[in-house]
Amino acid sequence: MELLLDGKKLAESMQSELASKVAARIATGKGPPGLATVLVGDDPASHVYVRNKRRTCEKLGMVSTHYELPGTTSQKELLELVERLNTDPAVHGILVQLPLPKQIEETAVIRAINPRKDVDAFHPYNVGLLTAGHPWFKPCTPAGVIELLLRYGIDPEGQDVVIVGRSNIVGKPLALLLAQKWPGGNATVTIAHTKTKNLAAHTLRADIVIAAAGQARCITADMVRPGSVVVDVGMNKDKDGKLVGDVDFESVAPIARAISPVPGGVGPMTITMLMVNTLAAAELT
Repeated sequence: MELLLDGKKLAESMQSELASKVAARIATGKGPPGLATVLVGDDPASHVYVRNKRRTCEKLGMVSTHYELPGTTSQKELLELVERLNTDPAVHGILVQLPLPKQIEETAVIRAINPRKDVDAFHPYNVGLLTAGHPWFKPCTPAGVIELLLRYGIDPEGQDVVIVGRSNIVGKPLALLLAQKWPGGNATVTIAHTKTKNLAAHTLRADIVIAAAGQARCITADMVRPGSVVVDVGMNKDKDGKLVGDVDFESVAPIARAISPVPGGVGPMTITMLMVNTLAAAELT
């Protein structure tokens, strides 16, 4: 490994840039960007994610408001809260933490958020804008992956990129971003997944492998071409309760030219891009 793609270090640098932009906005007399987070239920991981997002928001000079609802909350009650946030001028971004309890339809909640406040970029309207190549917001994790590559001097343009994973949150939007005619795009993109026949045949020809399958250590050294770039989006717990990625870091790192760790790789970049989107949403008003 020649290069460790340190997302934690990069996120700190980018957040310093963002704090300056927020301060400059406030200095012109505009209100600070406001992010509302909504958490339904008591999932421990969701509590950690939301807490980290709120802390980052406040550190950058943005306003963070948080709504914590019991796991028994009905879909109607949640939609009513979303509508109140849609009409609140002090709220520029709305983030409803997923997953939601089984009695609530996630799609209905995503569609209820005003697209101009949809800082996750999950709303079908925002997905359509991304597909057309002129989004208001870029989905946080995919955008974080591309920033991680670009700021470490790895340009996807003209590269053969294989994404392992096809989720609406990472795989699909990341493929769209990489294929667009803009900086960080112009790549040749293949979407593979755990049902792909002979997955290794695809990953072995890739210049860049992006693992987002949601399966611990499913990308091993025999699936990666020496000298390639490997980005690990996975967040899994192994049998010992240790946080691990979708890449077997110990075996892949020695042969990859560059690789991102878990934790400390894509995760901090996701939160940073959420802050980028929140500022962008404030500028839309």
